[in-house]
Amino acid sequence: MAKIGIIGIGNMGGAILKGLLKEYKKEDIVFTDVNPDKCRQITEETGVVHVKTNAECADQAKYVVLAVKPQYFSPVLADIRPVVTKSHAVISIAPGITTDQLREKLGEEIRVVRAMPNTPALLGEGMTGVCFSEKDFSQEEKEAIESIFLSLGKMRIVEERLMNAVVCVSGSSPAYVYMFIEALADSAVKYGLPRDAAYEMAAQTVLGSAKMVLETGAHPGALKDQVCSPGGTTIAAVSALEEHGFRNAVIKAADACFAKCEKI
Repeated sequence: MAKIGIIGIGNMGGAILKGLLKEYKKEDIVFTDVNPDKCRQITEETGVVHVKTNAECADQAKYVVLAVKPQYFSPVLADIRPVVTKSHAVISIAPGITTDQLREKLGEEIRVVRAMPNTPALLGEGMTGVCFSEKDFSQEEKEAIESIFLSLGKMRIVEERLMNAVVCVSGSSPAYVYMFIEALADSAVKYGLPRDAAYEMAAQTVLGSAKMVLETGAHPGALKDQVCSPGGTTIAAVSALEEHGFRNAVIKAADACFAKCEKI
């Protein structure tokens, strides 16, 4: 029996699969997708076996990752309901779909884990928010769940009521960061820097700045202040960002993301 089954092999499902392969053997994983050509391609690339149906995937795994978009959840849950039992752990990465809603479709006895990973999982640098009822799982199972998500990067256990906030701050936010890198690089290209150099410098700066926050434990505002010399170039740039609503734009983006989660 495969340990982990992945239903849906789109951007996020594919990132999870490739992240898992950094820690797990290909024999420990099975997957399926509605696109048979994609299944064959992924199997050729990774050596991981795919199966034809959602039910078959769930039947061969103990930990079943539902990596399909929320609008496709109902038929997928209907497919797997006949085969999932209380010995399974069903892991949903869909934003906005609660544990109670999943159990309503699968059966009250089914044990559910909600998670929100992000696409940097592909490189083992993901961030995943995870929630589940710890009393429903053995210590071995909790360690396995932790191992799955640590294979993708970092993880943090949160209360279920905070999962929509997790979507805002890490699930969707790589898109915001990519937009920032693109805009920052464009600004350098505007003044003559070659585009490949601009992208490398912008991306490495974001990476290094993030590491400064994580590894020093310093407040981001304090780290910002260290770069802003009195009367210097950086404080002039920061002032312009404030003038044009940089922080407010980010917060409003998160508001829109949260509101969308609430409507799913």
